[in-house]
Amino acid sequence: MQLRERFTDELKTAMKAGDKARLSTIRLIQAALKDKDIEARGQGKGPVSDEEILALLQKMVKQRQESLAIYEQNDRPELAAQERGEIEVISSFLPQQLGEAEIDAAIAAAIAETGAASVKDMGKVIAKLRADYAGRMDFAKVSPRVKEKLSGAG
Repeated sequence: MQLRERFTDELKTAMKAGDKARLSTIRLIQAALKDKDIEARGQGKGPVSDEEILALLQKMVKQRQESLAIYEQNDRPELAAQERGEIEVISSFLPQQLGEAEIDAAIAAAIAETGAASVKDMGKVIAKLRADYAGRMDFAKVSPRVKEKLSGAG
C-alpha cells in the first residue's frame, strides 16, 4: 500500500511544517479513502487497491475543477483559490499525466493488442488502457478519441 504510506508521511510533513492548507487536503483524501474502504468492506472486499485510490484522486480533482469553474463564474476568488490549492495537493499524488502524442501511441498500441476492429470493440480497448495507464490519462477525454480511431478503422 505505497500510496497509503505516502499519505501518512505527507500528513506528518505538513503537520511539522504548519502547512494548514496541505494538511486539511490530505485529511480530506484520507477521509474519502476511509469511506471507500468501508464501502468495499460492505461488499465483502478487502482494502481498496492503489489503482482504485488513483481513480478516487482523479475524481476528487475533477470535482474541484467543476467547483473552481463555478466559483470563477460567480466572482468568488477566495473560494476559487482554495479549490486551486486542493487541486494542486491532490494532483501531487497522481502519476505524471501522459502527453497528447503518448496518449495517441497508447491508444494505437491498445487497439493493436486487443485486435479491435470496430466501435463494438471499444470496451476492450478502454479496459486495456485502464489496466495499463490508470491515473495517467483522463478517460473521459480518451474515450471519444478511441471511438474516433475505431470508427476510422471499422
